[in-house]
Amino acid sequence: MKVVFMGTPDFSVPVLDALARDHQVIAVYCQPPRPAGRGKKERPSPVQARAEALGIPVRHPRSLKGAAEQQDFAALGADVAVVVAYGLILPQAVLDAPRHGCLNIHASLLPRWRGAAPIHRAIMAGDSETGICIMQMDAGLDTGPVLMRETTPIGQPETTGELHDRLSTMGARLILDALARLPDLHAEPQAETGVTYAAKIDKAEARIDWSRPADQVLRQINGLSPFPGAFTEIAGERIKLLRASAAAGRGRPGQVMGGFTIACGTGAIAVLEAQREGKRPMPASELLRGLTLPDTLT
Repeated sequence: MKVVFMGTPDFSVPVLDALARDHQVIAVYCQPPRPAGRGKKERPSPVQARAEALGIPVRHPRSLKGAAEQQDFAALGADVAVVVAYGLILPQAVLDAPRHGCLNIHASLLPRWRGAAPIHRAIMAGDSETGICIMQMDAGLDTGPVLMRETTPIGQPETTGELHDRLSTMGARLILDALARLPDLHAEPQAETGVTYAAKIDKAEARIDWSRPADQVLRQINGLSPFPGAFTEIAGERIKLLRASAAAGRGRPGQVMGGFTIACGTGAIAVLEAQREGKRPMPASELLRGLTLPDTLT
């Protein structure tokens, strides 16, 4: 098939690679380069970098609302557009342009976790499973009918980073299957019950409140890892906690119970991986060789 690919972050790259192997990717759409690093030099997105390496033409309009951009898109004559974590709203004219429309790879079991941060929210909510849906896009926010879905359990403990990578690979495999079977697939409307929205992660959610129950703190740590990273402050330094597991014992909230085991409002958690400011992530045992914990974290 002649495919237009629309995506921007790391999550989208394995999908682009899979499509480039099995189909003719005639153009890639992604977000424009953004200033990054200390020099604030413009840096292309992971998808743009990969597309250029593959020799695929790249477009990064700031909007698709204009008639000129919509005409340019339609002129590609695509059989289908595959969209995954692109970051722009697609107007109806764009949705209608490819012969088979626009297919979205969404990292949740729709209608649960429509929206921007489905992987984070699934872990933070304590979901036991998640998955990938291949959806025929419409004008709503992740409201289109579902062509294919596949479920996977969420490991305990599993971080957002780990689940992100698993779902990215799953999405790449599933979209190839969907394209191979596209004429025979039945689009199933999403259920009207069970709808939840995965709001974009706010950095204000990252500070750990040790008075909360251990299971909530645990999900916060693993769900916000690696970005933005749940944190606590020790001697004025912000320490990101990147992986944790449930631990035995109880104490006053924030009490250090030996090693990097911390009491919560109820129960306790054991920090397994953490990161100091300006340092690389490291096992908690290694971090503790250069950092003394107070009796109580606040």
